[in-house]
Amino acid sequence: MMEPPTHKIIARDAAHQVASTPTAYADTPLDRRLRHQMLRQQVIARGIKAARVVRAMAAVPRHYFVDPALRSQAYADSALEAGQGQTISQPYIVALMTERLDVHSDHQVLEIGTGTGYQTAILARLAHAVFTIERLDSLSLTAQQRLRLLGLTNIHYHIGDGSMGWPGERIFDRILVTAGAPDCPAALQRQLAIGGKLVIPVGDESQQTLMVLEQTNKGLSRHDVIACRFVPLVGRQGWPALDQPH
Repeated sequence: MMEPPTHKIIARDAAHQVASTPTAYADTPLDRRLRHQMLRQQVIARGIKAARVVRAMAAVPRHYFVDPALRSQAYADSALEAGQGQTISQPYIVALMTERLDVHSDHQVLEIGTGTGYQTAILARLAHAVFTIERLDSLSLTAQQRLRLLGLTNIHYHIGDGSMGWPGERIFDRILVTAGAPDCPAALQRQLAIGGKLVIPVGDESQQTLMVLEQTNKGLSRHDVIACRFVPLVGRQGWPALDQPH
């Protein structure tokens, strides 16, 4: 039987990505085998067809972005705890959001919620530049260290309220929100270019709908993708922090 083209992409991109990283970050043959199995069984088999997305996920060692105690679960079909009430999303959801974002190599991408940095790394392999915001400084600093070890230099970092967008008047081709919001923040809508796409989970704090919003000359068009569950987007145009009254 002929091997599907996407499987060839996975095999072609199996080379070790960061030869000089510390032992804790080694990308072993077993890690690469588990990563490619993850892509075949959890991503491609569920309908993800964008070759660039599969290639980017094949190149990013997911185990770099999880607690060492969870390394054996890094390629499992589930979200994993990332500390401070945050998570690293299920691989399929990462793939789905990235595919629907439709990032081109000349795009400027805004990511709301750096988290562990895993999604950031994938976006950085697809876009011209990624601007990523994280409200928790310890998470951001850890993610920055991991991403620099991978040699990714097209990422700009900001620690602050992601619901308010990137500071200043910058406009983005694509915006990805990796936390659930009660509605799409107006600040993010203002920073989306005409023809741009914004992918965001919207709903209550227990369940959301993943939406793709596209900016047109007549306003935003909306397409619902799938039911999902993310940690809350905390901020002035999101949910209040747990220690603040609703």
